Amino acid sequence: MGSIDPKTAFSMRAEAHVDLAAIAANCRRLRRELTGGCELCAVVKADGYGHGIEQAARAALAGGASRLAVVTAAEAAVITELELGVPLLLLAPVRPDDLMAAIETGAELTAWDLVQIEQIEHAATLLGAEVGVHVKLDTGMARFGAKTDGQALAALDAVASSDALRASGVWTHFATADEPGDDYFPAQLRRFTEFAAEAKRRHPGVLAHAANSAAVLRDPAAHFDFVRCGIAIYGLDPFHEDAAARELRPALSLRSYVASVRPLAKGESAGYGRRFVSERDTLLATVPIGYGDGWRRALTNRAEVLIAGRRLPQRGTVSMDSITVDLGPDSDVLAGAPVVLIGEDGAERITTEQVARACDTINYEITCGLTARTVRSYDGP
Repeated sequence: MGSIDPKTAFSMRAEAHVDLAAIAANCRRLRRELTGGCELCAVVKADGYGHGIEQAARAALAGGASRLAVVTAAEAAVITELELGVPLLLLAPVRPDDLMAAIETGAELTAWDLVQIEQIEHAATLLGAEVGVHVKLDTGMARFGAKTDGQALAALDAVASSDALRASGVWTHFATADEPGDDYFPAQLRRFTEFAAEAKRRHPGVLAHAANSAAVLRDPAAHFDFVRCGIAIYGLDPFHEDAAARELRPALSLRSYVASVRPLAKGESAGYGRRFVSERDTLLATVPIGYGDGWRRALTNRAEVLIAGRRLPQRGTVSMDSITVDLGPDSDVLAGAPVVLIGEDGAERITTEQVARACDTINYEITCGLTARTVRSYDGP
């Protein structure tokens, strides 16, 4: 990472740099797990897990994904405007007020009961459109989907019998795929496998899909016709350990700069609530990133950063706009020096998973939580 010009650094504050080539490479790596014509669907919801929905979608397709998935009609509209020419799936039910807009994007929709199906059919008829519908079976996540196989099959039959709808798929979602060795995932997989076989018997051509990133890496039996990968395409470990061990390349690095350096005497404190009181004379760096940028307050006194290739402790309460870092008494770091919060500097590395563990959460929340004030920059695939 190059040095930051102090004359322009104050307008940048914090930057999340996204390596789009890494996203493409991760998609290629995930596709190597797939056999028998199974496709890769890249999940780019929540602004591409904080990486940028448009950029992530293009990079994933460059890496061999052949489908995309989002959650909202607004996200679908963004993808549709890119004219990428691949199937697009909405993974959550659409509010009746948003149905017309969702259908106009050309996306395929999720449903599982007759009321939803009637609403989609009515909106599709008004628009003169044919809408692909994927029927969801709840095999144990207890969020969305039909509770019984019979209800799901009845919904699929209703879709198939409609002139305005197309029975495109059946699917489920795993609750514990990221917990290797548990017995809940196999039970969900067995139930969905039986259901999918009956759905395909009744309606040949219907696609079955179930696997998220963890399930793709855990069990080939979960792959079916296509898989839905989110966290892994961004180079983050679905098992919350180390992406490198899964041959995944983290796409996002987070960096800022030293805005000021000041002495802190033994017994003096830094930050709100005096949650850090120095036990020695030292030098303290102020770095302009805080929870207003997505650097969580839970990281107070629990995170580290990289400056000049050294791992240094963050000290004091994370405020909305800044953090402070203990440089040590003999530091020669000056204002303007680059600061890496996620990523590499020399031989040192801080992963998103390490940051997540420091504040007792998961890697998903770290990247999704970066706010619009954190500038995104990109390298092409």
